[in-house]
Amino acid sequence: MTESSTSDSLSKLAIDRGAAPLRRRRPLWKRAWLWLLVLAAIGAAAAFLGQRGRPLAVEIATVASAYPSQAIAVLNATGRVVAARRASVSSKATGRLEWLGVEEGQRVKAGDVIARLENRDVAASREQAAAGVKVAEANLVQGQAELADAELALKRARELAQKDFVSEASVDSAEARFNKARAAIETLRAQIAVAQANLRAATVSFDQTLIRAPFTGIVLTKNANVGDILTPFSSASGTTGAVVTMADMSTLEVEADVSEASIAKITVGQPAEIQLDAFPDLRLAGAVSRIVPTVDRSKATLLVKVSFGETDDRVLPDMSAKIAFLSRPLAADERRPVPALRPEAIVEHEGKDVVFVVRPDAAGKSAGDRGAAEKKEAGGGRAVRTVVTTGARVGDLVRVEGLAPGTPVVINPPPALADGAAVAPAKK
Repeated sequence: MTESSTSDSLSKLAIDRGAAPLRRRRPLWKRAWLWLLVLAAIGAAAAFLGQRGRPLAVEIATVASAYPSQAIAVLNATGRVVAARRASVSSKATGRLEWLGVEEGQRVKAGDVIARLENRDVAASREQAAAGVKVAEANLVQGQAELADAELALKRARELAQKDFVSEASVDSAEARFNKARAAIETLRAQIAVAQANLRAATVSFDQTLIRAPFTGIVLTKNANVGDILTPFSSASGTTGAVVTMADMSTLEVEADVSEASIAKITVGQPAEIQLDAFPDLRLAGAVSRIVPTVDRSKATLLVKVSFGETDDRVLPDMSAKIAFLSRPLAADERRPVPALRPEAIVEHEGKDVVFVVRPDAAGKSAGDRGAAEKKEAGGGRAVRTVVTTGARVGDLVRVEGLAPGTPVVINPPPALADGAAVAPAKK
């Protein structure tokens, strides 16, 4: 081997420091963009898994109990229950209240004594008048005896005068005695009449100390207590006028102010339905009894009075009431409530009317299902598609068959809502 060839071989083995270095490919797990993609995918998967169990927020309402009368009501008004016969019971006499025998809410009959004033002096005057009547009657008996004796004396004197045993003067004297006794009888009878009149006056004065119920009714309030001074015809300090206030419950009616612009819709005898605010489920039939022909200029209203066609012991004076003036009388089957709901809850599916009824989600009992637990806390459930039969409108609602009042349903169900989907009340 020559020296030149040897040098060529060694030159090939030398490292060329001026050439560009070779770049190695980095492994995928060391690249940042790959990790960003992985993190984004994990976040999307977590969000999907978290949202998969969450319920759909929807508006939920319940099926209401509606009355068919709302569909035939031409006008609605508010008013109060009043008693046409109501009185503040007092006494014509003035005195101290000695006895009070009634309490609030007690029923009394006409003529019953409900209170009494101190009346010992009046009672003594009545007894004195009664004794005067007896004295006058006794004097009449004595006068009648004298009249009978004078009549016999006159008869004997006339018989003796016919036989000339006595003079005519004796006959005249006997006749005069008879006439005097007969005149005395008339005087005694007049005295009896005077004594009886005095007794009646004393009796009236005594009766005025007894406070009686003027009619059959209920005691509403007690305005005085034993020991109070009653002065019905004055307003002296420390005195009281009425003892109790009572009302005849058979004369209860409802008074309502109706706008002057709406009075043309109401006529006397028109049927009505009365609802008490205290008892919303109590509906009583009534009728317009009269329209007071006076307009309240400040409110532009007329007073309409509606009488009760039915009685109920729960109806009390001064209760608030709502009146529905009807276009016709209600039938027997229209007196009962019917299930109804808002028309926005009804949708059409395959040619049928359906609603989405919210049923409790049984899966909510699973402690391991996070989404079910959240639905349980939010009060959600499953929207179950239910076929219903719709009827006539009842006011702003639609009558439905197949659902019980109080059943929760979805209002304005979204098109994406599927049968059995999880739902929850939307936050307001």
